[in-house]
Amino acid sequence: MVSEREKMLRGELYDPEDAELVADRTHARERTDEYNRTSPTAGERRAALLADLFGTVGDGAQVEPPFRCDYGYNVHTGADFYANFDCVLLDVCRISIGRNCLLGPGVHIYTATHPRDPEDRADGLEYGEPVIVGDDVWVGGRAVLNPGVTVGDNSIVGSGAVVTADVPADVVVRGNPATVVGERDAEA
Repeated sequence: MVSEREKMLRGELYDPEDAELVADRTHARERTDEYNRTSPTAGERRAALLADLFGTVGDGAQVEPPFRCDYGYNVHTGADFYANFDCVLLDVCRISIGRNCLLGPGVHIYTATHPRDPEDRADGLEYGEPVIVGDDVWVGGRAVLNPGVTVGDNSIVGSGAVVTADVPADVVVRGNPATVVGERDAEA
């Protein structure tokens, strides 16, 4: 029999009230709470907590507290990743963030979503779609990356943008929904 956790990780409908998933979320909330209460000078402690929480943490990764995540183990960051204050990572599926990526304050990345069928929603079922952020990407403050999107290498997501579709490499996107407004090297 397939566990609810396995269904969740595969992007299938799953029951988030499953005991194993509740325990996993509790662990993540305990670790994020502990992380969010660390001193600004507690670099080694923060690194250890992120290593315990995230699936993969690249060298030099930094996350400014406070931040929140659902499970943590589905978050994978490359080297020199930086997340500013108030970021939210809803990681029911994999969130892959490349190297040298910057998340502005209040960035939200969502893999969690809900079924379109109202009966499935009423039954409390959920599912997710992975989010991939390439290398050398800058996501501006208060931007939202929705389930299933990919942001290509070297791209810039403007502050407040709502990304609902894939972003090509080497572009600047802005708006709601986010649209390409120029190439990364051009004035946009």
